Amino acid sequence: MKKLSARRRHPLAAVVVLLLALAATGGLYAAFAPAGKAQADETAQSLAIDEGKKLYTVGCASCHGTGGQGTTDGPSLVGVGSAAVDFQVGTGRMPAQQPGAQVPKKPVIYTQAEIDQLAAYVASLGAGPITPTDKQVDPAGADVAKGGELFRNNCAQCHNFTGKGGALTNGKYAPDLEGVSPKHIYEAMQTGPQSMPSFPDTTMPEQEKKDIIAYIQTVNGSESASPGGLSLGGLGPVSEGLFAWIFGLGALVATAVWVAAHTAKAKKS
Repeated sequence: MKKLSARRRHPLAAVVVLLLALAATGGLYAAFAPAGKAQADETAQSLAIDEGKKLYTVGCASCHGTGGQGTTDGPSLVGVGSAAVDFQVGTGRMPAQQPGAQVPKKPVIYTQAEIDQLAAYVASLGAGPITPTDKQVDPAGADVAKGGELFRNNCAQCHNFTGKGGALTNGKYAPDLEGVSPKHIYEAMQTGPQSMPSFPDTTMPEQEKKDIIAYIQTVNGSESASPGGLSLGGLGPVSEGLFAWIFGLGALVATAVWVAAHTAKAKKS
């Protein structure tokens, strides 16, 4: 007992105990940690990047450069993130058919698995917005009224107040949002494609993006009816004013002519 007590009072006793505790902790972690799953995920990600690089070399490198650095025919992809790739390729805008003021939406030529591989490779070139999950883009339970307010303040200037789209300068345009998937709407807000400004989570939080998606789906839904009657295409005050001038003022002019003609007849008789 005296020998044990003396060892406990030894200056290095605390260090020895600490080393033993660290060794035991490390051994337990190594034994119970899900290393197999982590290694499998890392291997799958590496394979996705390798396959994505092959697809990129064939379909993208001629415009964006062999390392995504960009050329005179296409911008740099370093730092655009996987969300930009998923949006551009997932809507058929990329690969582009020909240069122009704006790349239009086209039929998609890649499978979703190939798009994911391309996105993984481009994401490996530099950190950027990440492809959202299904939970992030699900508008269930979102505030449609709040979404309408946000849309009118931030989006209606280009997309019209019901998302029907509209013309911009220099041959560009804001596309119609009817039928666009929630994921692609979310990614467009994240990345700001073409002339659109970006709305990262620091500027527009995830919940506000959900509210906007819910509003767009509501006003463009097949079951939604215009509470004001004839929607006139949902194009806003320009079409409504034109309708009022042509038909409203036209009806007044016709009425005035009819009254004048009948007044003249009455005087003759």
